[in-house]
Amino acid sequence: MKLKRIMKTIVLTGMVTFVASAAYAGQGKKDFQASHSAHPKYVFFFLGDGMSQSQIQATEAYLTQSGGGSAREAADLLKPENRLNMSKMPVAGIQTTFDAHALMTDSASSATAFASGIKTLSGVIGMNDGKTISYKSIAQLAHEQGRKVGIVTSVSLDHATPAAYYASVSNRGYMNNIATQLANSGYEFFGGGGLVRPTGATAPDTNNNIWNLLSSNGYEVRNTKALIEDLLINPVDKVVAINPWLQDASAMPYAIDMDQQPDETFTLAEMTEIAIEVLSANKGLKKGFFLMVEGGKIDWACHANDAMATIGDMIDFDDAIAEALAFYAAHPRDTLIVVTGDHETGGMTVGHATTGYTAYYDRILGQKNSFQYFGANQWAAHEAANEAAVCPNVLNTDNLATNTDMLNLMSTEFGLNWNDLNPYQKKKLEDAYDMSLCETNSSLPSENTLLYGGYEPIIVTINHILNERASIGWTSYSHTGVPVPVFAQGREAENFYGFYDNTDIAKKLARIMGIKQSLPVVK
Repeated sequence: MKLKRIMKTIVLTGMVTFVASAAYAGQGKKDFQASHSAHPKYVFFFLGDGMSQSQIQATEAYLTQSGGGSAREAADLLKPENRLNMSKMPVAGIQTTFDAHALMTDSASSATAFASGIKTLSGVIGMNDGKTISYKSIAQLAHEQGRKVGIVTSVSLDHATPAAYYASVSNRGYMNNIATQLANSGYEFFGGGGLVRPTGATAPDTNNNIWNLLSSNGYEVRNTKALIEDLLINPVDKVVAINPWLQDASAMPYAIDMDQQPDETFTLAEMTEIAIEVLSANKGLKKGFFLMVEGGKIDWACHANDAMATIGDMIDFDDAIAEALAFYAAHPRDTLIVVTGDHETGGMTVGHATTGYTAYYDRILGQKNSFQYFGANQWAAHEAANEAAVCPNVLNTDNLATNTDMLNLMSTEFGLNWNDLNPYQKKKLEDAYDMSLCETNSSLPSENTLLYGGYEPIIVTINHILNERASIGWTSYSHTGVPVPVFAQGREAENFYGFYDNTDIAKKLARIMGIKQSLPVVK
């Protein structure tokens, strides 16, 4: 399936470069230095959860192949229209992601590093590793300056990454407590997913009615397409915009699935555009603002080793960056945009043992939907219709090979044709099919753990084989410890050159925004 991309993303970089160059060229040296010393009024921080260089390169290879070029030709890969906005930014650096006691961080501790400038434990948000001291985030400190603040995410608003910008909890699972702090934050805009536990939580979490608390604190909750779109024309402060279609765990749908319910969903880019309108209105341009945007489902797709779902959300995330670049084009002297990931997820590699030095990205173009959508729909229907017939004969070696319906699903939904596979790939699929339908197969339990990682065996195996044939590999269902690239453009962007720690990003942003306190700042 060819994923859609917002057209203005393709043309923006040249426009932004021209506008910025013209703005600086028109200044004398004295004027430029005076402008350069000012703090940027508008600061965007884009966080691709689970994103590192492999996700970026794979997405650019996909754009090249799906756009009519070849992912094997440098001349095609280097074309501007096949590059992501982030990788065309003029400043690039790299940051380490480990937390206080682990080489592989989780999103709670990494987000705390970005937000508060401290190392902590996995699972801890906005607190030290002893879980005894709470810290303010740069978003809170920016709000205290008088700036407006917005938080946008494709996952739930009470998830670990967005939570680090307004909450402090000893356990990321205390989502009612997190949502309580969201409602008490006073931030002007929250948008994207919903809330996981707005009522009915159990101890030691709090058990507040978050909807009532939001209302009593002056927030409007909007969750229809019309009401959210109205914010573009009639922006209001203190609004929570929840995507009408919440696919899984109160999150927005994967970008690859959005055309299944186009009238019930926003892209991350569209939600970012709405956030910018809200933050710019009602004296927002005068006060300035801080906007954090998370592409959260990049991470979820990588956990499931689904390359096409990953690429779709990478494109959606990059389209959201295009919205910030459009704003930057109008305000080049006062805007800073920073883009990074919190960690890499899945051990995604550009290359595989079975494909050598050749990429075959044409082989993934037939996948229509994410693992999540396929599992909840086509696979669920197939499982219900076939379980009773297959399981009494689970030890047969050809349960999948003789099932025309499943072979057709693999072909029509993933572009994976049975006759193109080698015997080893067919055996892996047979074992996975038996495991999914009957919860048993001929493999050892330890082998099943390695091969499926807790995901639906047949779906994750289809994804593995599809990806491997394209020359995309995976080593994990969890996070890895590789350093992650950082990209920046705009006022004070040069601060993000070099190699540094993730906690340094919070400290750099605080200094750039003119926050007088030295991080970390105790609440």
